[in-house]
Amino acid sequence: MTPKNPKVFLDTSVVFAAVLSPTGGARKLFLMAEAGMLRLVVGPTVLVECDEVVRRKAPDSMPRLAQLLAAARVETSDSPTKSRIKTAESIVRYAPDARVLAEAIRAEPDWFVTHDKEHFLKSRGKFDLPFEIGTPGDLIQKFKDDPELL
Repeated sequence: MTPKNPKVFLDTSVVFAAVLSPTGGARKLFLMAEAGMLRLVVGPTVLVECDEVVRRKAPDSMPRLAQLLAAARVETSDSPTKSRIKTAESIVRYAPDARVLAEAIRAEPDWFVTHDKEHFLKSRGKFDLPFEIGTPGDLIQKFKDDPELL
């Protein structure tokens, strides 16, 4: 069950999508955070990846990235411990994504939101993680299905 005002860990793909699309589900999560409906968290690796991807693929969008992070009061989690990284590597074989998963585990969110089908969405439910994994649309649907969250 998703608690009221859930803590949501964002993958790089979701932050980048929010920067690029003013109407997509990723941007809606930022608006929901601005409204106090949920708390957004990213890890240090995700923050660096976001900066690098936006600079490389959409450099004119750097101010939008900063504005979105600030307006939604996005929190940054601590770096993961070595044991959490090892746990994540046993779940995700791709080292950069294992690091992101370790950051999510460290952040103790209610949800891990991503667009990464290959490394995260295909494996959801296969591992005993203390949070739900889904897309922005999955989380938005959860809010629609459960009026108690609003």
